[in-house]
Amino acid sequence: MSKEATKTKKTTKKKTSSKKYLVIVESPAKASTIGKFLGSNYKIEASMGHIRDLPKSQMGIDIEHDFEPRYITIRGKGELLSKLKREAKAADKVFLATDPDREGEAISWHLLHALKLGEDKDIQRITFNEITKSAVKRSITEAREIDMDLVDAQQARRVLDRMVGYTVSDLLWKKVKKGLSGGRVQSVALRIICDREEEIREFIPEEYWTIGAQLQNEQKKKFEARFYGKEDKKMELPNQTVVQEIVAEIEKSDFVVHEVKKGTRQKKPVAPFTTSTMQQEASKHLNMATQKTMMIAQQLYEGVHVKGEGNVGLVSYIRTDSFRISDEAYHAAVDYITETYGKEYVNPERVEYKSKGKTQDAHEAIRPTNILRTPDSIKESLTKDQYKLYKLIWERFVASQMSPAMYDTLQIKMKAGIYDFRASGSHLVFRGFLEVYNKGEEETEVQIPQLTEGEHIKVVQIQPEQHFTQPPARFTDASLIKTLEEIGVGRPSTYAPTLTTIQARHYVTKEAKVLYPTELGEVVNDIMKTYFTDIVDIDFTANMEKRLDEVEMGHEEWKQIIRDFYPGFHEAVENAIEKLAKVEIKDEVTDVICEKCGRNMVIKYGRYGKFLACPGFPECQNAKPFFEEAGVSCPECGAKVLIRKTKKGRTYYGCENNPECGFMSWNKPTGEKCPVCGGYLVEKGKKNPKIICANEKCGYVKETEQEETE
Repeated sequence: MSKEATKTKKTTKKKTSSKKYLVIVESPAKASTIGKFLGSNYKIEASMGHIRDLPKSQMGIDIEHDFEPRYITIRGKGELLSKLKREAKAADKVFLATDPDREGEAISWHLLHALKLGEDKDIQRITFNEITKSAVKRSITEAREIDMDLVDAQQARRVLDRMVGYTVSDLLWKKVKKGLSGGRVQSVALRIICDREEEIREFIPEEYWTIGAQLQNEQKKKFEARFYGKEDKKMELPNQTVVQEIVAEIEKSDFVVHEVKKGTRQKKPVAPFTTSTMQQEASKHLNMATQKTMMIAQQLYEGVHVKGEGNVGLVSYIRTDSFRISDEAYHAAVDYITETYGKEYVNPERVEYKSKGKTQDAHEAIRPTNILRTPDSIKESLTKDQYKLYKLIWERFVASQMSPAMYDTLQIKMKAGIYDFRASGSHLVFRGFLEVYNKGEEETEVQIPQLTEGEHIKVVQIQPEQHFTQPPARFTDASLIKTLEEIGVGRPSTYAPTLTTIQARHYVTKEAKVLYPTELGEVVNDIMKTYFTDIVDIDFTANMEKRLDEVEMGHEEWKQIIRDFYPGFHEAVENAIEKLAKVEIKDEVTDVICEKCGRNMVIKYGRYGKFLACPGFPECQNAKPFFEEAGVSCPECGAKVLIRKTKKGRTYYGCENNPECGFMSWNKPTGEKCPVCGGYLVEKGKKNPKIICANEKCGYVKETEQEETE
């Protein structure tokens, strides 16, 4: 390098280092991760989320002056705001580095106004889809002004939600019960759950039958076939009379192979995660609530301390509805798959996953920031839950660019007189993406022996079975999120808080992952359906989301949405105030007798959940904890086993006669006795539960039905 070039480089470095820059992010974790990528002349501060918002004590929207929102500094943020002002004044340039979405853009806009730095101060907006050195440094060079279309889309949503939430919640407080709320998206979610419950109540089972045949070929290899119909036409089996007639005819006939069809079938790889699919899979396979999933995902995005590397952002931005991935990420995946599994495991063509509906497509799909940072290589640096979720994200992304799984298939058509039977089998010949991600995607293989057309098959047994149609399944977190996404209600950032709110308000309760509406939830839903039809109308709410997207794209003015919405909403509120009578929600009466006055105690909801209270309040103020029953008897005294919690919140199982009976178990008793030692059996584990003896010295493990079959 020439002396002149060296001199120029030194001069530039000196000039750059003399300036001071302030970067404002939302959280300390994000600040810590970004700090290691920028020089000493960059100071990173955290706003701790929003600095300004609508006031809590009033609606905060000036209806008479074109719905202008009245923003105030959030209580408790005054000292932090003063600090940010001082740091900003001392800096030559301020970079607003909040999250790359509507909410993040709005936080930056509020910071811009709250800091009151004037037009002479150089303030710019930077965004990055992942918190890596290259992404953060690139964002500095690509700094821009605040995108007001994004801000306006967030303002429109915030004003709509405040208008609905504040007004409807006030109505519910007055007419039903204090502490209730009626939000825009949560009301639709509640309606979906209540509508499903009504379907189940109204459902009338219908009888139907199937006929199975245990068969055996000439080499005495057994397989199963199912009744299909008559003369190549599918036939329903509505009752036992029809089935008996068919079985009588079949028993007189020979089974003859009519057609043998061999083929191949491929199972395509799964797409990388969006927010919705990540929440669904974490719920199904990790048993994580949506709120917890998003909390851990945020930690992985903002940065985790990895041994030997310091704070590292492990995944890309976690609020997205796009399946798109960058070219850089794609090529890294191809290289990793080729080196680790072999070239045949790389999909021959780049897989472009498309969403069924309209997406914002503002960000990439959720993926690891560095594919070489495998889950096991950083396991020691992660908490148990962080490791589980990171592993799920990493495996899903790698699998998304792998080859399909390949199956050999065999389809057999057989004749038994005038009736048709069919059998089908499959055999996995190439695992493809299943080598990495196999969460229920691998199909159960069904083996069928080699058969030839015209071959006579021996009947081992004919098995007619009676069935009844089943009602639609109740929603789980995963299936409700999937439904909300499919109908276009809510956005990636709203699913988790929506589910949390409807449970926190006791509109919905969760038992064994299944969501049930409570009596209170059904009352609130009926009120919303009767008086606020638009708010709980799925099409209306989905259309509102589309209009918010139009604002984000700069195609619609945000206040026009409010102007169109308010007149009809205001009329509905006035109508409800006039016509809605006060609703009485009766407390659930228990068989627990109040020891002070003799009344049956009732279940009430308090700040920390359910508790028992005397209905004679305020004359009798007796109250005590409410314990749910485990559904089994105490193995020591025969009383009820209750689900209790320690002072630290850990669940255990104890006898209702405590302290007289000292029975206690960390694992749920099954109510069965151990056949070896006579002790009691417990259920251990959640993902693959086992029934074992509570006596560790015994070691008895009960075989599952599947293990017994094998």
